[in-house]
Amino acid sequence: MKKTLKEQDPLVYKMIKGEEKRQEEGLELIPSEIAASNAVIEALGSVFTNKYSEGYSGKRYYGGQEFADSIETLAIDRAKKLFGVPHVNVQPYSGSPANFAVYTAICEPGDKVMGQSLPDGGHLTHGWKASATSKFFDITQYHVDDEGYLDLEEIETLAKEHKPKMIWVGATAYVREFPFEELSKIADKVGAYLIADIAHIAGLIIGGVHKSPVEYVHVITTTTHKTLRGPRGGMIMVTEKGLKKDKDLAKKIDRAIFPGLQGGPHDHQTAAIAVTLGEAMEPEFTEYAKQVVKNAKVLAEELKRRGIKLVSNGTDNHMLLIDCGFGRGTFLSDALEEVGITLNKNTIPKDESSPFYPSGVRLGTPFVTVRKMKEPEMEKIAEWIYRVTQEIEKYKFPQIKDYRGKVLKKFKEELMKNEELKNIRKEVKELCKKFPLYK
Repeated sequence: MKKTLKEQDPLVYKMIKGEEKRQEEGLELIPSEIAASNAVIEALGSVFTNKYSEGYSGKRYYGGQEFADSIETLAIDRAKKLFGVPHVNVQPYSGSPANFAVYTAICEPGDKVMGQSLPDGGHLTHGWKASATSKFFDITQYHVDDEGYLDLEEIETLAKEHKPKMIWVGATAYVREFPFEELSKIADKVGAYLIADIAHIAGLIIGGVHKSPVEYVHVITTTTHKTLRGPRGGMIMVTEKGLKKDKDLAKKIDRAIFPGLQGGPHDHQTAAIAVTLGEAMEPEFTEYAKQVVKNAKVLAEELKRRGIKLVSNGTDNHMLLIDCGFGRGTFLSDALEEVGITLNKNTIPKDESSPFYPSGVRLGTPFVTVRKMKEPEMEKIAEWIYRVTQEIEKYKFPQIKDYRGKVLKKFKEELMKNEELKNIRKEVKELCKKFPLYK
């Protein structure tokens, strides 16, 4: 007898339904999160969960691969067509493993690598000191200028000085369009591989609202969630420029994934990626991508109009960074969560506080755009954020570490008693009812 999840494990079922309710009744503004379609979720929960497929299509170490081969080939073909690249690997378990595979394929331990500093918006895997990448490679980090744009003059100076084997372009908290062409010229001058990590902007590139790096870089990595609206997975793409630099680059990438870093791919994840890429080929996807950026720009303007300080004074993509003042990112993120608005605390350029208590918050528009929210809703969201900032304005983050625990505990206790926050929570729920996720 087949049992449903509810029958088999009512405790897990209850947790899943609780998360579903949380998403339905709140505003998800974390820019790396999005609502996958029912079709993607169905593929992810399919019988491909049962299959083991070490190797690549046509070259597996296990039998019974007819449909696993077909689904992986389909995902690859769709990615090639969407991004205009000659080679794609869809087996990375996620973005960080994809990035480490690029290191493995191109570099030897100790090689020089450049990447964007984490407080300036870069990703951990681009060489930040807490990442394993900084242990195995000689890392130089570059920064943004006082306006929040990549400091191309500094990048070129550092590249000429250090002559890195590889340069990363891409970020986890950068609100401006990436200057792929300018960085390509810098990389070419020093003979470096230029790697674009487009995890955050992949969907925007497909939708035509962000410049594509394909013409300018050697390798591209991406996650398949975020703006691409798929399952949690990763892809690595090799460009024509990459193959001209090294005709064996695609083979090196594939070997780095398997057998270098991973065992069998997650076939259910590959199936969901194939569905995701099929959805991205539809005209509706382009309209969604355009609306994501429109919404982000309107949200930015509405926040600024209310006196809220934004890093770089705006956005070119789906993401915004609010400068909350020294260490106060935690205050704003916690207070917004109390009203059903979810975002994440985040470092800002030249942050004087620690990454554990950063001075900013990061927010974005992909999730609410999938819910069909548009400019009028962005104005409402901006007003709610402003009202929350007013409620917590009196709280200051302690410079002295010993006081921080007590201050944060008291802050959270007072949040739960705040009547204005309770009123905003009701208003947020009412809006969310008008824009259901899966109903």
